[in-house]
This record gives sequence, structure tokens and C-alpha cells, in this order.
Amino acid sequence: MSAITPLRTVSTSSGAPRIPLDRDGRFEKVAGWVVRRVYGKVLDPLKASFHHRPVLVSTVALEATASRWKKLPPTLQALATMAPAHEIGCSWCTDFGYWEYHHRGVDPRKLRDVASWRTSSAYTPLERAVLEYAEAATATPSAVTDEMVAVLREDLSDGQVVELASLVSLENYRSRTNAGLGLSSQGFKDGCDVPSSLAH
Repeated sequence: MSAITPLRTVSTSSGAPRIPLDRDGRFEKVAGWVVRRVYGKVLDPLKASFHHRPVLVSTVALEATASRWKKLPPTLQALATMAPAHEIGCSWCTDFGYWEYHHRGVDPRKLRDVASWRTSSAYTPLERAVLEYAEAATATPSAVTDEMVAVLREDLSDGQVVELASLVSLENYRSRTNAGLGLSSQGFKDGCDVPSSLAH
């Protein structure tokens, strides 16, 4: 596999959002109540999109349809989304992605080691190929090669390759939007970690 130089590491600093997240009209309160029941808190990207209702509607529709993409197993879906988030440097997306895929049963080590996948022993050859592809597809210009896709097609169907490419693109949309708005981690990952005093 070729070596792709990572764009950056995810910043852990907690800067202020670049637009206010405090709209509190009736619609915002109802939507916030619904989302809080599912996630335990109102998602900052939702708060940001309250400023632009057509963007909100389009994003919700896209996420709802994308949630029905099931050709790839959850671990490969996780890697296809976590790698771009790390490459772009979106701490909100890496935080929420960890929480989401932790609850879908993905091995926590595979989620934690995405930033250091080249040296981690957590991944299978196929998972490494997915991570390499996801990073290459996130690069500008794209660094995906025919050889990368040929390696993937040894184990994945053409439909799975299409889903992989689409997941990487969707995560680029999420991460670039959230990072551009200055949204940072909301602490979702912290709720997944077992306190050391309880670990056996």
C-alpha cells in the first residue's frame, strides 16, 4: 500500500463555535427535546443548522437515507467515517463517531486507533485497505489509485465499494461543515469509556 501523509491530527482544544448556538424559538425547543431524548443532549450541528431551515431539512433527509446503507459491516462503515474526520481535524465528528459506532458494537480499540492505524495491530488487511482508501479519498486532490480500489475489490463487492466511497464523501461533508463552523467535541466518547476504578 502507498503511504499517504496525514493532513493533521485532531485538535483537542475547545474553541468557541463561530456562530451562536442559542436560538430558542418554539421549533428549536421541540426539535431539541426530540434529539435530547435520543442522544442525551442537543447536537451542536443541529443547533447551527437552526439558522438555515432548508439546510437543516436537506441534512436530515440525507442522514436518514444514508442510515439505510447496509452493504458494509459496521466496522468498515466506522473506519470509512472516522478516518476522514481525523484527517480533516473535526473533533466533533470523531467524538460523535466513536459514540455512534461504540453503540453499534464496533471494537473500541479499532475506533481509538484510527489516527495511528499504520502502526496499530488492531486492524485486518481489509480494514487497513479501507483506512488507506478513506484517507486518500479525503486528500485534495484525491489520492485514490486504481491499485487501491483493486485491493478493495478482492474482498468487497462493487456495491460495497460504492458505499465506501459514498460514506467517505458524506463524512467529508459533515467534518468540513462542522470544522468550518468551529464545532468541537461534546463529550460523547467520555460516556463510552469505563472509569479505571471499574475496569477489571
